[in-house]
Amino acid sequence: MHPFMRHKHSDYMHWSKTQSRARYNLATSGVGAFPLQELPVDLTKFEINGENSYGYAPLQAAIAKHHGVDPECVVESAGTSMANHLAMAAIIEPGDEVLIEHPAYGPILDVAHYLEANVKRFRRMEENGWAIDLAEIRPRITPNTRLIVITNLHNPTSVLTSDSVLLEIGDIARSVGALVLVDEVYLEAVYEGTPRTSFHLGPQFVVTSSLTKVYGVSGLRCGWVLARPDLTWKMRRLNDLYSATAVYPGELLSTAAFQHLNLLRERARRVVETDRKLLNDFLTSERGVSAARTKWGTTSFVRLSQSCGRSVDAFLELLRSEFHTSAVPGRFFEMPDHFRVGMGVNTEMFTEGLDRIGRAVTLSSQRRLISIA
Repeated sequence: MHPFMRHKHSDYMHWSKTQSRARYNLATSGVGAFPLQELPVDLTKFEINGENSYGYAPLQAAIAKHHGVDPECVVESAGTSMANHLAMAAIIEPGDEVLIEHPAYGPILDVAHYLEANVKRFRRMEENGWAIDLAEIRPRITPNTRLIVITNLHNPTSVLTSDSVLLEIGDIARSVGALVLVDEVYLEAVYEGTPRTSFHLGPQFVVTSSLTKVYGVSGLRCGWVLARPDLTWKMRRLNDLYSATAVYPGELLSTAAFQHLNLLRERARRVVETDRKLLNDFLTSERGVSAARTKWGTTSFVRLSQSCGRSVDAFLELLRSEFHTSAVPGRFFEMPDHFRVGMGVNTEMFTEGLDRIGRAVTLSSQRRLISIA
């Protein structure tokens, strides 16, 4: 078998689509859906077909205004996943070195392998609060490095990387003629003092994002890339091969959503912040699990204590089968002793889900003691 055949799919996305759902679903990654009827828009004025050659101009303008960039620097995409694919496909050639954080969101790695990149890694360490350590990046950069890839907020931990660190990463990249790809799909879940997009930090930055995680309109698949105009044109032409043109009603609704982003964001914010307090209280009281505390984001990366006496996969199977609760296995982030939980969907469900995680931890520990006895 060709060495890259195994990378022509995403194990995480398959799991997410087929096995993640449960009565108490903590395997989410974005906020709850914003009801269409609450969006101030007149649907009677919508049409099924409309003009779109290389992007719907009003949507391009809305994205550009939101980030304070020129519309020529914007490429529409079907969510952040396609944005990441377009960006990497436009930048790298087979055999190019790509340096990607660890732990990483699985589909980003899958795309890099699919494009036959020479993938190298730098570590984010739990004992350092999952923060980026520049000393991990510098020795791994070579003249063959074409791209450095990070997520900000970090997926799965929700850790924020500051502009000062990003600037240094940009300097490291520039020293070898590389670019920095920053997936910012969670960044606007920093509700106070929201950072500007890192695209403003220099021409070596390429940014991907969407409305899918923070705003509750995932079904619109409204994503984008921010890049230099020479790169955006290359991405638009590449997209001719993938999706040709976007769904026009989706573009109309996405444009309307941009006109009311604060409404969407604040609705979700109340749920996220309530859930985070519940999670922090749970982590304080439950000794069987631990996690780095963050102020922002919709996900938390939880370590399962060895006192539970079973693997995370076995624990999550127990959680699902006996407690009807789901969370994302850490193996999809290359950390098999962790699991990811999502906030911001439904606080009542989240409260009950945390309680069931605690009960599953207790049951696992009891069964371990019985087996030892």
